[in-house]
Amino acid sequence: MARDARQRLGVVGEDLACEALRQRGYGILCRRYRTRLGEIDIVAEDGATLVFIEVKTRTGAGFGGAAAAVGLRKQRQVARMAADFLARNQVGERPCRFDVVAVDLTPAGAQVEIYTHAFQVS
Repeated sequence: MARDARQRLGVVGEDLACEALRQRGYGILCRRYRTRLGEIDIVAEDGATLVFIEVKTRTGAGFGGAAAAVGLRKQRQVARMAADFLARNQVGERPCRFDVVAVDLTPAGAQVEIYTHAFQVS
């Protein structure tokens, strides 16, 4: 898949993820938070908790589906970017967590699944 097509797919997935998160009561603070280390797809609030969200969008299960795409390397990268976000935004003492939103697009439609506390960072 060409880069532009992958980027468009990613934006579609993020749009669907934001819609599902809002329906669950999350407040979206920002999308595509960029650092020199990469990008956090969505930063949101779930009550008093600050949530860093990785969105994985797939058009088929050829690579194990969207949820299988957030490995240890990606988890560490997201954690480093979250630390950058916390430092730059002077959030203070506040509970944080990492969620993953899996968006699987099929001919039958989109399936969006939210995995809360998807991983922890020590």
